[in-house]
Amino acid sequence: MKQPLEQILSMAQPNGDHSQANGVDGVNGIHEEKPTGLKILIVGAGIGGLTAAIALRRNGHEVLIFEQSQFASELGAAVHLAPNANGILRRLGIYAEDFGSNPMQFMSEYTAEGKKTRHMDLAELNKLWQHPWLLAHRVHLHNALKKAATESEGEGNPARLLTSSRVLSVDPATATVTLENGNTFQGDFILGADGVHSVTRKVVAGRDINPYGSGKSAFRFLINRQLAQEDPVTAKFVQRPGELIIWYAEDRRVVVYPTTNNQLLNFVCIHPESESEAGSDSWNKRANLDQMLKIYEGFDPAMMALISKADRESLKAWKLLDMEVIDSWVKGKLALLGDAAHPFTPHQGQGAGQAIEDAATLGVVFPGDVKKEEITARLELYHQIRKDRAHRIQEYSRIAGSDRKEGTKNDITQYTIYNFSHDEWDNSTQELRKWTWARNPSLYWRMPIAFGPMPGPRQSHFGQLRHAEDSTFTTASIKFKTSRTMLQNLFPHTSSSYRFKSPGTFAYASFSQTTLGTMEWLGGSGYNHLGLYIHGVEYVKKDGTVISGTYMPLLFESLTDPIVSGREELGMPKLYSSIDVYRRASSYRVNTGWQGAIWGNFVLEGLTEADQSAESGKISGEDDDGILVYRYIPKVGRENKGQAEAEYPVFVPYAEDFPTPKPTKVWKASKPSFKIDSLDVDALPTLHHIISRLAELPVYEVVSGKVVEGLGVPDVAAARRIE
Repeated sequence: MKQPLEQILSMAQPNGDHSQANGVDGVNGIHEEKPTGLKILIVGAGIGGLTAAIALRRNGHEVLIFEQSQFASELGAAVHLAPNANGILRRLGIYAEDFGSNPMQFMSEYTAEGKKTRHMDLAELNKLWQHPWLLAHRVHLHNALKKAATESEGEGNPARLLTSSRVLSVDPATATVTLENGNTFQGDFILGADGVHSVTRKVVAGRDINPYGSGKSAFRFLINRQLAQEDPVTAKFVQRPGELIIWYAEDRRVVVYPTTNNQLLNFVCIHPESESEAGSDSWNKRANLDQMLKIYEGFDPAMMALISKADRESLKAWKLLDMEVIDSWVKGKLALLGDAAHPFTPHQGQGAGQAIEDAATLGVVFPGDVKKEEITARLELYHQIRKDRAHRIQEYSRIAGSDRKEGTKNDITQYTIYNFSHDEWDNSTQELRKWTWARNPSLYWRMPIAFGPMPGPRQSHFGQLRHAEDSTFTTASIKFKTSRTMLQNLFPHTSSSYRFKSPGTFAYASFSQTTLGTMEWLGGSGYNHLGLYIHGVEYVKKDGTVISGTYMPLLFESLTDPIVSGREELGMPKLYSSIDVYRRASSYRVNTGWQGAIWGNFVLEGLTEADQSAESGKISGEDDDGILVYRYIPKVGRENKGQAEAEYPVFVPYAEDFPTPKPTKVWKASKPSFKIDSLDVDALPTLHHIISRLAELPVYEVVSGKVVEGLGVPDVAAARRIE
C-alpha cells in the first residue's frame, strides 16, 4: 500500500512545513508496517545514491532520497559494468542483461592514421571473472536502479524519492537536510551522493573543494549501429559484437563501444579542453559537430566518417574534471560517496563502478540491527574501507588518460586486473568483522584464526559472557590413599616448585568423573570428563609465596570442543577418552577407553543419599583452594624439538570462579573401587605412556566414594598464570 504524503515525510522526522514538497513517489493510501532500522537521508539519486538506497532498504532501513532534477530529460550514454561492479548489482538482484546490456568481448587499438596496433579477444580474460563485463545504457541502468530502490517489490520498505528537491544545506551534527524551499528533514544519518558539484562535500571538508579541469574535454554521443553497418567505409568497425575500439593520437583519442544489445554505438571523443567549448558545470552542454570534426582532422578517414554520423542535435561536450584527494569523506553523521567523494576521469570506465562499490560497503557496514550510537564510528569504517582503493583507481585513470608519446605504450592490463578482481561486498564484510573484533580485545582466539574468534564455554562469537547457572553437573569421585613419591613423579619434570604439604610417605588423590548438561555454549547438550586430582599440593613462587590447591596432571574429556578450548584458552592438560556412564538406582559405573579399547573401570556401589549441606560440590571432590595445572606448548619445527613455545604454571582459584556450583543431592558409596588396565601400545597407541603410569599407582586404601548432583558449572575463567 502507498502512504499519505504526511506519513511519508514523517518517516524522516521532518521539522518544517512539508505541504509544498514536490515529486514524491507513492503518496496515497496507508502503510501499516511498523518502521524498522535507521532513517537514512540520501542527497542525490544518481547511480551511487540509488544503489545505496537499494542495499539499505534491503537491510530494513527507511530511506528518503532527495534529487534536484525531475528525471524528465535523461540523456543517452553508455557505462561500463565491469565485473567488480556488476557482481554487486547481481547481489542486489539487478541483472543488466535484462535491460539490454551486452558483453564486452573484443578490444582493438588503432593509431590516429588507422593502423591497427592491437586486437584482443577477451574470451580468455573474461574467464577470470566470476561476473560478466557488460556495456550498459546509462539511462536503462538508472531506471532499473530507481525501480529497485523505490517500488514495492523486493526486501524492505521502498525508498521514498523526492524529485525537484534541491538541497540547500545539511547539518552533520543532527543529520538534518534543508531544501531550497525551506523544508527540513531529520534522519539518523545523511549520505552525500550529489555528484562532482557536491553541496555536501563542502560541509564534510569544512571548506570549498571544487573540481578542476584535467586538461581534457570530451564529446559524447550515441548512434545507431546500423548506420555504421550500412556504410561500406565504416562497416569494418562493427563486424564483431561487443567490441571496444580506440584511436590514439598523442593528446587526443576516440573511444567507441556498443550497448543495448549491440544496437547502439557509444562514443567518447577526448581532446585538449582548450580546443572545444565544453562547460565545467554540466556534461549536457550542447556541442558543435563541425568543431568536433576539426579537432580530429587528420585522423583515419574511416574513423572520421564514423564520428561524422553523430546527430548535431544530441551531440554533447563536457570538461573532464579532477579533484584533490580530501582527507575524509565523513563528518559526524554525514558521509560522501561516488563523485562527491572521488570524481573520476573516464579513462577506465570505473566512475560508476566505484560509486556502486561505495554503496556495497554501506550496505555491509549498516545491517538492519545496527545501533544508533555506532553510526559515526561505522561511517568512519566505511571511509577506511573505501578510501585507498577508490583513490588508487583514480590515479590509474589519470595514468591511463595521459598523453601518449611516440613509441611508448601504456599497458593498462595491470590496472584492469586490480580493478576487476575485487568483490567489495565480501571485502567489506571481512573488514567489518575485523572492526568488530578489534572493538572487543578480550575475545578468545584459537586456531584456525582465519574464521574469527572462537565461541566457547566463556563467551559467544562476539564476546558475550556465557551463562552456566542453570547448567547441570553430576560428579562421581573416588578418593584413595597412594604413594606420595609416585604422585610426586607426576609433577612437571621441568619445575621444582611443586611440593606436598605433608611430609609423610603417602598422599591422597581422587579420580573424579563429571557429566555436564544443559550447556549453553553446546546448544543445551553436554559431555563427560574424568581427571586425576592430587590433593594437598603447594606451589612455591619465586618470591617465596605459597599457593595451595589440588594438582591436576591430566583431564580426559569425551568431546573435542572443550578439549581444544581448555588446552588453548586455559592451559589445561586435556586429552580425549571415551567416557561411558551407567547410572542405576544404587550404583554408578564409568568405563573409559579409546576406540573400543577399555582402559578404566570405576564403580560406586551401595549408593545412599546423604546430607548435602556439608558438600562443597567442587569438581575435585575436595575442599581445596583451587586447581593447579602446568601449561606446555611446543615450538613448531623439527629443529626446535624438545623446546617450549610456552611453559608456565596455572592456578584456578575456586573463590574467584563463577558460577559457584550448588549441590542439590549427594550420595555416599559403601563400596567404591576402580581398576586401570594399561593394555599395550597397539591398543592405546597415543595413551599407553599415560595409562601405564596411572596403572602403576598403588592403592593403599580406597578412602571414600560419592556422587554429587547440582546446578551451576564454573567457566574456569578465573584461571591465571602464576608467574
